[in-house]
Amino acid sequence: MAMERALMRLVRAQALRASSSIGVLQRGPVGSASPLQQVREYVVSSSPSDGVSRTDLSESFISVRQPVWQQWIRRYAAGSGEPGVVVVPFMGESIEDGSLAAILKQPGDAVAVDEIIAQIETDKVTIDVRSDVAGKIEEILCKEGDTVKAGTQLARVAVGEAGATSDAPKKEAAPAPPVKEEEKSAPPLPPKTATASSASPNKDAPSPPKQSSPEPAQPKSISGTEVHMPTKGGERRVPMTRLRKRVATRLKDSQNTFALLTTFNEIDMSNLMQMRTQHKDLFQEKHGVKLGFMSGFVKAAVSALKQFPAVNAVIDGDDIIYRDYVDISIAVGTAKGLVVPVIRGADHLNFAQIEKTINTLGKKANDGSISIDDMAGGTFTISNGGVYGSLISTPIINPPQSAILGMHSIQKRPVVAGNDIVVKPMMYVALTYDHRLIDGREAVLFLRAVKDNVEDPRRLLLDI
Repeated sequence: MAMERALMRLVRAQALRASSSIGVLQRGPVGSASPLQQVREYVVSSSPSDGVSRTDLSESFISVRQPVWQQWIRRYAAGSGEPGVVVVPFMGESIEDGSLAAILKQPGDAVAVDEIIAQIETDKVTIDVRSDVAGKIEEILCKEGDTVKAGTQLARVAVGEAGATSDAPKKEAAPAPPVKEEEKSAPPLPPKTATASSASPNKDAPSPPKQSSPEPAQPKSISGTEVHMPTKGGERRVPMTRLRKRVATRLKDSQNTFALLTTFNEIDMSNLMQMRTQHKDLFQEKHGVKLGFMSGFVKAAVSALKQFPAVNAVIDGDDIIYRDYVDISIAVGTAKGLVVPVIRGADHLNFAQIEKTINTLGKKANDGSISIDDMAGGTFTISNGGVYGSLISTPIINPPQSAILGMHSIQKRPVVAGNDIVVKPMMYVALTYDHRLIDGREAVLFLRAVKDNVEDPRRLLLDI
């Protein structure tokens, strides 16, 4: 019934817009034909003179009966119904626009179905724009650096025309040299002005004002109302990417919002390293993935979060939201910036499942195929600066979370064991937390619980 009512509203709206008559469709008496039957009869009986084309009504009827996801694909893959028009796809619930970072195809180039023709950089990820038809690029409707929204037309493709693809780029590349010749012909102009100024000293009056010609160079250094530091020799100014600006904004907001405090501890990695060395080959043979240290820390953090639920909670206005699930965010540094994919339901995963998830998310982050859904949510973050050689640091909370665990490099250091001094592989760990929600006692005990679980992995099996 809901679909029928929606269909009736759609057809009525189209009919009212096309005709002055308001009696195109009326609800029949009890026992008459169903609304769907009325729509079918109206579509069949309508004529072009009615003001509503039979094709439009048929397409509207079909579109309503299509699944929702098919309507989305139709809307963003083919634009406004025009064949061969490539448009910006849907980029995510919280993303309104993006910057056209790269155009990979030029007019005259051949393009296949589902081939990438452009890339859009958003605040979170880079999105590929693909062609839904095969043919030849006729026209690029935007240029690199433009801000585009979902549904914006990017290119026109001549469907099925893949013939003179090799000649077109050459012909279009030919006009480039004349531009260079013009540029080469432009520099001789300053010497003419120089000769004119050199000739002007013979005249008494015009010579002083023409000697003040260096003044126009000053607006070039100012160039606009924005205040920028002047670049010196050996410096260059590059605009920030959207991802970098987003990271900068979020990290600064974190500092301004949270009452950040960091507590430290050190972990003896001997037992975890011994377990890894002893079972890594069998683990990889059975599960098809390498056994690393991250899965051990994820399991240790999950166990500690269950003991101290405040670390897994978050402040929302005047309330505290306690989460009964654990989604662990893993900070991954890429060439384009920092991304934080999420291991969902980490409290229900074993070591192998965690390693597989980390491996998959890491590959997607590095090759740029990571999606918004992969990074949405998260209740607690683990950052491993040790892969870059960091000895100790104070990580910043990833909003809207309340704490972050920082791992660091493993180094052999002398420690006291009983009455002896021995050399052991040690790691400094840091927990940055929101002191508005988490007291110092809870933070220290949480980090101590992580330390105990890592130093004795058997605790994780026994759930103690």
